[in-house]
Amino acid sequence: MLGEVREYASVYVLARQRQKGCDGMGELTTVREEFRDVVDKVIQYSQEKKCISEEMSYDIDLIADGIVKGQDPL
Repeated sequence: MLGEVREYASVYVLARQRQKGCDGMGELTTVREEFRDVVDKVIQYSQEKKCISEEMSYDIDLIADGIVKGQDPL
């Protein structure tokens, strides 16, 4: 599951870097939502395994940047 998150993070960060103005905004939004979905799955799994005890908010851009830079914030 974490490999999938890393892969989506890489794609999302690359799409974000290449997006210029309004061109590609729809694709970027789609990739962002797909990335958010896999992050949510990891959070849900962690809650089910009692690794995380409560709901949490997060910044999807910070998570993606951290993963791509090798910091693995998940």
